Amino acid sequence: MRRIAIYGKGGIGKSTVSSNVSEAFAEMGHRVLQIGCDPKADSTKLLMEGLPPATVLDQIRDGNTKLSDAVHDTGRGVFCVECGGPRPGTGCAGRGIIAAFNQLERLDVIGQYRPDIIIYDVLGDVVCGGFAMPIRNGYSRNVFVVTSGEMMSLYAADNIRQAVNGFADDGYAEFSGLIQNSRGIERENEIIDKAANEMGTEVVYRLPRDREVQKGEAVGRTVIRNAPDSEMAENYRRLAIEILRRSDDSEGGLKLEKKK
Repeated sequence: MRRIAIYGKGGIGKSTVSSNVSEAFAEMGHRVLQIGCDPKADSTKLLMEGLPPATVLDQIRDGNTKLSDAVHDTGRGVFCVECGGPRPGTGCAGRGIIAAFNQLERLDVIGQYRPDIIIYDVLGDVVCGGFAMPIRNGYSRNVFVVTSGEMMSLYAADNIRQAVNGFADDGYAEFSGLIQNSRGIERENEIIDKAANEMGTEVVYRLPRDREVQKGEAVGRTVIRNAPDSEMAENYRRLAIEILRRSDDSEGGLKLEKKK
């Protein structure tokens, strides 16, 4: 089973990337569990085609403990979970993630759904104890960061790298590279390559700017669902294969090619 965390600064497109990659994994015939770790609870909205799922924290507050209330089946091989967050103006989002993860363990979500691949989609602006949960305690094995050539997204990427490396001696997740979500700024490839070199990592894949992304979001769908024959859909499929090549398969036997 692959356990993959995709981090990134808010607004950088990590949820769009995560959802399209999850869709691509499902196309290959894999069972995918995507867990949104953002208090806005919008990680899986494209997979759910605009229908906001109830969050784990909402269910905890309402006293619900049923597994079916926590996991939402798209019917396409992707299962969605949103951790959620505290009500606006109250509580701590990081502590909310910790509570949500504890609830998912109590419900034995992984044991019950037995995914081939888990994607943790995580806000990376602040890597406090709660937002660092996916890189601790064996939750994920590989961490990828979505970034552009903009200074603040690269700054967030380096903070995440430092957090991951800080847990390296404990045998937790490893930093596996940057995913470039291009914004079309001047010398963007050069800027990101320089930053990657300074971080001691590399760019895993460069996603171009493409209007198909906005078209899909406008109708609440991933690019792979909304424009399956587009070049952008192929980019997400190639990224998914590259992520699998660079991630640890703790149980072995996960194939890269699409099932016929």
